[in-house]
Amino acid sequence: MRLKTLYSVALLFVSLTVFSQNSSQTFSIGEDAFLLNGKPYVIRCGELHYARIPREYWRHRLKMAKAMGLNTVCAYLFWNIIEKEPGKFTWTGQSDAVEFCEIARQEGLYVILRPGPYSCAEWEFGGFPWWLLKNKDLRLRTQEPYYLETSRKYLMEVGKKLAPLQITRGGNILMVQVENEYGSYGNDTNYIGIIRDYLKEAGFEVPLFTCDGAAQLKNDTRSDIFAAVNFGGNPEAAFKALREVQPNGPLMCAEYYPGWFDSWGRPHHSGETQKVVDELKWMLEHKASFSIYMVHGGTTFGTYTGANANPYLPQTSSYDYDAPINESGAATPKYYAIRNLLNQYLQDGETLPDVPESKPSQKIENIQFTGMAPLWKQLPQPVLSDTTLLMEDLNQGYGAVLYQTTLASGDKGTLTFEDIHDYALVYLNDSLIGTIDRRKTPYRIALPAHKKNAALKILVEAMGRVNYGALMQDRKGIHGKVILSEGTLSKELKQWTHYPILLGEKNIPLTFKKLAPQRMSSPGFYRATFNVAEQADTYLDLRKWHKGLVWVNGICLGRFWNIGPTQTMYLPGCWLKKGANEVVVFDLFGMEDPSLQGLDKPILDSLTEKKEQAHKKPSQKWTLDEKDAWYQGSFVNSKEWQSQRFKPVVARYFCLEALSEVNNLPYTSIAELELLDENGKEIPRNQWKILYADSEELSGNDGNAANIFDLQFTSIWHTEWQDKTAPLPHQVVIDLGGNYKISGIKVLPRQDSSNGRIKEYRLFFGEREFGGI
Repeated sequence: MRLKTLYSVALLFVSLTVFSQNSSQTFSIGEDAFLLNGKPYVIRCGELHYARIPREYWRHRLKMAKAMGLNTVCAYLFWNIIEKEPGKFTWTGQSDAVEFCEIARQEGLYVILRPGPYSCAEWEFGGFPWWLLKNKDLRLRTQEPYYLETSRKYLMEVGKKLAPLQITRGGNILMVQVENEYGSYGNDTNYIGIIRDYLKEAGFEVPLFTCDGAAQLKNDTRSDIFAAVNFGGNPEAAFKALREVQPNGPLMCAEYYPGWFDSWGRPHHSGETQKVVDELKWMLEHKASFSIYMVHGGTTFGTYTGANANPYLPQTSSYDYDAPINESGAATPKYYAIRNLLNQYLQDGETLPDVPESKPSQKIENIQFTGMAPLWKQLPQPVLSDTTLLMEDLNQGYGAVLYQTTLASGDKGTLTFEDIHDYALVYLNDSLIGTIDRRKTPYRIALPAHKKNAALKILVEAMGRVNYGALMQDRKGIHGKVILSEGTLSKELKQWTHYPILLGEKNIPLTFKKLAPQRMSSPGFYRATFNVAEQADTYLDLRKWHKGLVWVNGICLGRFWNIGPTQTMYLPGCWLKKGANEVVVFDLFGMEDPSLQGLDKPILDSLTEKKEQAHKKPSQKWTLDEKDAWYQGSFVNSKEWQSQRFKPVVARYFCLEALSEVNNLPYTSIAELELLDENGKEIPRNQWKILYADSEELSGNDGNAANIFDLQFTSIWHTEWQDKTAPLPHQVVIDLGGNYKISGIKVLPRQDSSNGRIKEYRLFFGEREFGGI
C-alpha cells in the first residue's frame, strides 16, 4: 500500500516508538514470518485488559509494558460492558476501547484486538451480556439464529469504533481474533467462518486469527484463518502441535501463562520466574511471536468476576495472576527478569525506555462505621409466582434474590434443593438455619420444628457466571423444585415471593440509620467516611468481615470472602478524593463493631476455610483387588501427552490407580486426562464428576482432583505433600455421567516439574459404582 507520509527506514521497521495517525502501513502473514511493511517482524506482546485497570492508570500500565520490552499489547473487548442493555452501546469511561488503543499508539505499542463475541478471561459469563440468558432457546457459540443475530449487531458496532484504528488506516491494530478458544467448546468450523465473515463485514481488513490450546487446535482450525496456539509450558511440543494443523506461517503463542488466576477457597497461584524466562527465550531464539497472558492482570472490579464449572469455582476479584506487573501496576522480580531477557532481542536501533515509577501506596488507619441499612428494610417491590423464578426471569443481571414463602407448623424436617446458583442463606422466622454453597453438595438444610406458621426466607447470591467450557448457560437463583420432607411425607413448596436485589454498578436504594451498638446478625450495608491527604493506592483489609461487596465513592470495587486466598480489596488512589471519602460494605452475615483499615500491601494468599479432602470422607480408604483391573501399564517421564489403547469396555465409572512415580516419590500428579471411545475419539467430559480421590493437596497448592478435566494444563491433581504425605498407591474415581464404550486413555503429565508424574498404573472400569465409594 502507498505510504501517505515518508518515513525514514528506522521509523518504518525498527523503533516505531510513535505512530502517525495520518500514515498507513502494511502488516501481513508471510510463509515463515509476520511482515511489517514487508519486513520480518516478531511480535513481543503482553495481555492487559483496560476494564481491569482504572482509566486514569491506562497510560502508566502501557508505559510499564513498553519498558519491559514489549512492542504490542493484546486487549479483550468484553461485550457485557459495551452492550449492558440490548441495543444500548457504551464506549465511554472504563469501556472506552478507542481511547485505550490511542494511548497505546502514543506509547509506541501496536494492539492485537480480541473482540469476541466470546472472550473467557475469567470474566463474568465469558464476556457475554447476561440478558442473552432471558432467551430460553439460546444456544451459545452455535449457529442458533438469535445468538448469531445479537453477535452480528455487536460486532458491527465494534467495527464502527475500532476498524478505523487498523494499521492499514493509520492506526495501530495489527491483528483481530475470531472468537476465542472455540476448540475447547465445539468443533463447528462453519460457525467460526460466520464470525470471521461478520468481522470482515464490520470493516476489519488486517489479518484475522484463531487460537486454542495444543490439544484443541484440531477442533477449530481452518485453513483460511491463521492459527496460534496457547500454552503455559513446553513451547516446543505446543508448536509441534500447531505445525500439524498449520504447516506454514509464523509461529505464534497467543497466550503464554506466566502465572495463573485465583479462585475462592483455593491457594494463590504463582509461576516460577526462571521457567518463564527460559521458555520465552526458547521462543525468541526460534523467532516465534508471543503474548504473555497476563503481563498485567489488574482487578476484576464490580460484579464481573467469572467462574469455572464442574466443580463450580468462583474467581477472586484480584486478578494479580502473579503477572510481571502486579495488581497495583508495580514491577516485580519477574518483570525485571523478562526485561533483561527481551533487552537482548531488540531490533536494530530499538532501545528500552526507563521503567516508570510505581504508583504510591498508603496505609489508612481505623475507618469507623457510623451508618447501617439492614437488607430486610431495603427490599424492592416483590414479584409473585407459584414456583421459583431465576434471576434472569426477574430481568436482573447481578446481585441477589430473596425468595420467601410460608411454612405450615410442623416437626423437624429437611429442605432439599435441586440446584442453587450460587450461595444461599436460609432463614426461618429471620433466624439463620444454614447455608448452601454451590461448590459443595448435597443441597440440603435441616429444618427445625416450628409450632406455628413460619416465614421461610432464602437469600441467594450470584457469585459470577461460568466463563469457560460447556456449562456456560449459568442462570442464577433457585433451579427447580424446593422439597420439604417431614418424616415419610414430602411436598414441593410453592407460592413464592421474590425480591430482586440489585448489587454492583446498579444497586437497590438504601436508607441508612445510625449504627446500632448491637451486632446486626442479618445481611446489611454499613457506611463510613474517612479522610485522606493524598490520592495514593491502598488495600482495604477485609479479614474480619465475612462475605459481600465493597463500594468507595459509589464505585463497586468487587467481592470479598474471608475464606481467601485474597483478604484485601485493591482501592486505586485515583478513585479517592483528597479529604472525605465514603465507603459502603455489604456483608451477608452482618457485623459486630464494623471497622476497616487500608494496607500498603495486599494479602493474596491467606486461606481460612478448613481444608478437608474434597473428594474423600473422613477415614475413608478404598482397597482395590488387582485381579479386577482391566488394564495395567506404564507412562514415561515426559511433558508430552501419552496414549494407550486397550480392549474396549463399557463403563460409567472409571478408576485410575497410580502404583509408582517416575522419581520414586510418594506423590501423584496429572494435568489432564481423557478417555477414548472405540473409534479413538475423546468422550465428552462435561458431565464428569470426581467421586473419590484418596489424597489431594489443598493447602500448599491447588491439587484438587477435579483439575484433571478442567481443560487447564497449568492446574493439576496433586496428592498431599505439605502437612503430610499419603503413601502410594493413589486412586481417583470418576463418574463419567453415562455409559461409554471405552478403548483408550490419554494423560497429560504435570508440565512444570517431573514430581508426581505417574510411572506404573492400573485402570478399573464398571457400569455400577465401585464398592466402598
